[in-house]
Amino acid sequence: MQNKIILLSLFVFLLFLAACGSSGQKKNGDETSELPEKNKSEITKEAISLNTLTDSEKQDGWVLLFNGEDFDGWRGYGKNIVPGAWTIEDDAIKINGSGEGEAGAQDGGDIIYGKKFKNFELQFDWKVSKGGNSGVFYLAREFDELPIYRSAPEYQILDNVNHLDAKLGKNGNRQSASLYDLIPANPQNSKGWGEWNSGSVTVKEGVVTHKQNDEIVVQYNLWTPEWEQMIENSKFKGWEEMINAGGEEHLGFIGLQDHGDDVWFRNIKLKEL
Repeated sequence: MQNKIILLSLFVFLLFLAACGSSGQKKNGDETSELPEKNKSEITKEAISLNTLTDSEKQDGWVLLFNGEDFDGWRGYGKNIVPGAWTIEDDAIKINGSGEGEAGAQDGGDIIYGKKFKNFELQFDWKVSKGGNSGVFYLAREFDELPIYRSAPEYQILDNVNHLDAKLGKNGNRQSASLYDLIPANPQNSKGWGEWNSGSVTVKEGVVTHKQNDEIVVQYNLWTPEWEQMIENSKFKGWEEMINAGGEEHLGFIGLQDHGDDVWFRNIKLKEL
């Protein structure tokens, strides 16, 4: 009888030790163990997928324009180097705002990817600081005495709530994802400052599409009488370089704008069409 009591006591004691060990492991283990399975998979997916291509994307012809580590392939507009105001931060290209407005800092200025593209789909993620302003240029050409925006259509990047530009222009055509000062993004589905948005620009035989957060928000045709009329009715009136975006070959650079504010870009990739 006494032996049975001893064995029973030992069994209970061992169960107690096992329970304590399990509890301690849960408390001190991976913090994501407390998250629902869906949230854990989303965190893992984002951590793995930043600035990379899947095997299917590679087979489909996508290329990275930013590797997440350095400025390989990039340079300043009209320069051989990347200006010092541009840095790599948290797996993203960042323009460190000067507070001096567009390209106002001595070590700032717009940057371009050093290869020209004609028909393509460009994808990227972006976020802005409070009141932030920037843009993505396409079909840009380099001129010695002219800024990049003189020749290139612009996918607007903006904090719509806190930047004055959102209330200027016509019918919201200076808000995020708009064809800047020409066609408003509709629907206007941007997220607030400090949050990541997805964007894309597709150019195919003169037909241009802007997307924001997976929705088509702008579509228009380049190099048509309607395009010329739209330019003449805007702040770009008389800008032949803009009317002839991409030049005779309809070919140009991808550019990121320094507008004097903190702005981040990541997951920049392109597929030629």
